[in-house]
Amino acid sequence: MNRHRVVVLVLVLAAVAAVVSLRGRGPRPTAVEVAAARVQPVFRSWVTASGQVVASRYVDLGSSAMGRVVELRVKEGDRVRAGQLLARLDAVPARSDEAAAAAGVQSLGSDATAAAAREQEAESALRRAEQLARDGLLPPSELESARAARDAARAQARALRERGSQAEAQRRRAADALSKTEITSPMDGTVTRLAVREGEMVVIGVQNQPGTILMTVSDLATLDAEVRVAEADVLRLKVGQTATVTLEALPEREIPARVIEVGSSALPVVGQGAAAREFRVLLRLDPGDVLKPGLTCDAKILASERKDAVTVPLQSVVLRPGEGGGERTGVFTFDSGVARFQAVTAGVIGGLDIEVVGLEAGTKIVAGPFQALREMKDGDPVRETAAAR
Repeated sequence: MNRHRVVVLVLVLAAVAAVVSLRGRGPRPTAVEVAAARVQPVFRSWVTASGQVVASRYVDLGSSAMGRVVELRVKEGDRVRAGQLLARLDAVPARSDEAAAAAGVQSLGSDATAAAAREQEAESALRRAEQLARDGLLPPSELESARAARDAARAQARALRERGSQAEAQRRRAADALSKTEITSPMDGTVTRLAVREGEMVVIGVQNQPGTILMTVSDLATLDAEVRVAEADVLRLKVGQTATVTLEALPEREIPARVIEVGSSALPVVGQGAAAREFRVLLRLDPGDVLKPGLTCDAKILASERKDAVTVPLQSVVLRPGEGGGERTGVFTFDSGVARFQAVTAGVIGGLDIEVVGLEAGTKIVAGPFQALREMKDGDPVRETAAAR
């Protein structure tokens, strides 16, 4: 019996010692990466985008008439002047229509001249009838007949004049259609694309069916980079900001540029899977002989710049519930093995860093890993494993 009591007492004492030992240990500290807030003399925030080089002024020449290309006077790369003849379409149908319209105008002009003569004759007959009626030598019925004949001649002459105006309008329309069989350049420039050959048919555009593009004439004196910027970044851009453009064909060369236009509406979404909206942004490039329209490019646009900014790694900035149901932005400082939440004001983002206001330079902060930061609370024990930088 005494031995049994001794065994029980030993087990109780062991259990009490285990509980006390566990209580003394507390929760195990989380392994975290620690970094220090640092001051960057010049902290820049960039917006990146991709696109292609385009001429600042260009025109896609279509056709306002349908027909076969019977003559091409230029080839791709040719310099052209405003008003220069570039191509000619088959003009036989249009020339026939113009000749028929001109003949119609001439015929109606002759008829109108004859009608005017008949109107004058009817006016003279009416004046004679009125004089005879005043002298009592003409019955009233014949006077009314003379007046009716004058009115009919006048109406016929007016109708023929109106038909003549209509025929003249048709002749001008036919002449305009004939002139459109000759394609001329609307500007000085270079033929940067030739989309047709002699003998091919061209059509005019109708509803839901675009017309044939014959060629593109571009002014290569000034070139732009047309890039597509994500909606998350477009509000940071404005006209006048500087940028650098890198060509896919010349990755080692950076071309200075500046923002000259920021799209005011999103570009059409292509495909059902596309969720993010993009905006068109134009960058004016410095002139250079190596640039050609159609070259693909990447652009870095300087969205903002700060002097002596205090920065921390981007992933170290977290959101935590605040007073009144809102959220607070802050970081966790590393204070002798304990994580302490400190509220900060986030500024501009530059690469993998972000500007913060309300934190002194040199302060040690918890910089990762992301999983630990997501679940971390103020006062959690932590231990440093490796520097983030």
